[in-house]
Amino acid sequence: MVKVKELFTNWRVVLMTVAVVFAIIAIHPVPWREGVALRSVVSNSSASDAGFLSPKPTITPTARERILSFDGMPISSIADYEAAIANLKPNQSVTIETTNEFYSLKTRFKSIKVNATVNVTREVSSERRINGSFTNITINRTSQEVQEVSQFIKDLEDIGLKVYSAPTSNLRKGLDLQGGTRVILQPAEEVSAQDMDTLLESLKQRLNVFGLSDIVVRSAIDLAGDQFIIVEIAGASEEDVRELLAKQGKFEAKIGNTTVFRGGQDVKYVCRTADCSGIDARQGGCGQSSGGYACRFSFAISLSPDAARRQADATRDLRVVSDQSGRYLNEPLVLYLDDKEVDRLNIADDLRGRPVTDISISGSGVGASQQAAVTDALEGMKRLQTVLITGSLPVKLEIVDLETISPMLGETFVQHAILAGLLSLLAVGTVIFIRYRLLAVAVPIMITCLAEVLLVIGFAALSGWNLDLAAIAGIIIAIGTGVDHQIVISDETLRKVGEGQIVDWKQRFKNAMFIIMAVFFTTGTSMVVLYFAGAGLLKGFALTTLAGLALGVFITRPAFGAMLQILLRD
Repeated sequence: MVKVKELFTNWRVVLMTVAVVFAIIAIHPVPWREGVALRSVVSNSSASDAGFLSPKPTITPTARERILSFDGMPISSIADYEAAIANLKPNQSVTIETTNEFYSLKTRFKSIKVNATVNVTREVSSERRINGSFTNITINRTSQEVQEVSQFIKDLEDIGLKVYSAPTSNLRKGLDLQGGTRVILQPAEEVSAQDMDTLLESLKQRLNVFGLSDIVVRSAIDLAGDQFIIVEIAGASEEDVRELLAKQGKFEAKIGNTTVFRGGQDVKYVCRTADCSGIDARQGGCGQSSGGYACRFSFAISLSPDAARRQADATRDLRVVSDQSGRYLNEPLVLYLDDKEVDRLNIADDLRGRPVTDISISGSGVGASQQAAVTDALEGMKRLQTVLITGSLPVKLEIVDLETISPMLGETFVQHAILAGLLSLLAVGTVIFIRYRLLAVAVPIMITCLAEVLLVIGFAALSGWNLDLAAIAGIIIAIGTGVDHQIVISDETLRKVGEGQIVDWKQRFKNAMFIIMAVFFTTGTSMVVLYFAGAGLLKGFALTTLAGLALGVFITRPAFGAMLQILLRD
């Protein structure tokens, strides 16, 4: 009884216990949870119009919005959800209850895009001389134009909700475990670090426009110095990903139905430095608005002379309207990426009919606090700058590898990994007991092995790592190394005292830790090298191995040594 009390009051054991508790809190296991969670919401869909939003990438898995009922039908699985939407008809009103709120949406007929000749009527202002004085007269002018229009067919349009089984923990599964598509892209030419950042932002923007939110876009460099871009998209098909990423894309800015400039070829310069971009103090900077704060941003761009002339022609006959924020033309400048609207901007009244090449783009951001509004405004500005620079990607990207993994295969991987982990833990305990014939050695080793697994997984949940097969392999390697270290500590502790040998337990433990630290640094160095190998595909393996080694050396190894000292003391 005295040993048990001493065991649970030892600071090394207490530290490990507290760390394990925090790890479990970070993992937040809820194995009883049922239902389906939102993965993404397709833009301009029935669900999007009803108010559904794609979950933010930073939100924890267990905090994602879940569907509880669909038109009164309880939803507890993917099969329930599929059965509910299978009975939908066009023009039907549906009520969906989620963990956040109730939504009402109306289903639509499916539409296709076709070219058609339509009559377009515009208001045109002109000056006429009447009785010796000039008078402004507004008339309606009708012309025929070929436009892309929607033609409805009898089929039902998808409501736009992408769902998956509700997460039962905060662990983020990689593609190997949850299914999806991984693409390795290689730029056709070498790009600078700044251009690579712009390229990554452009790809993220393109994927976000199409309603994909469970995405990872990162750069990687292999040991030969070749540049790659890794794109991982959960729940997307190979055809969707190839269509989105293989093409360079199309960016257009329109006033009404007139295209005034295109990304890449017409936008010659976009300012991203502090002297000509940022929070615009001339337009009030930041101020309080209803329910929070609002901040305005602006940045300068330069257009080609041809684009400036097209803008002048498109704005010449527009009217000037006024509101509390200033005087603008009655038609906004609308930005499109691959025919999808991404933003619209007001045009200052002094630009009407003028072929101006240097113009200022402005917008605003909002937030609960002034700092939140500043952050929102600067993020919006960066997004707009990215769209203007890279509406068409600055370099051609070649698909080096494209891999699609089935979600069912991922579920099998998880089951096998858990089974293998339990069997290996039992095997380690059995072998250790046979070797030392002491439960006081075998049980602490099994406890510390389990603690290391929880610590690594908890750290992964806290930091937002995606756990894939490579990461699981790293955890297994870290646990195996941990067992080796614990055997070193056990042998050093249990070694019989002979002539010239050290009697003091603390000195023996220091000798064992010297060996362990040497292994830690050599293995850690090799993991740092592996982190950059293979176009970054082994990053998960390297990171989990490093985390497992570090948590073991600084938390579980000292706790194991303290347990041995207390339990084996006469």
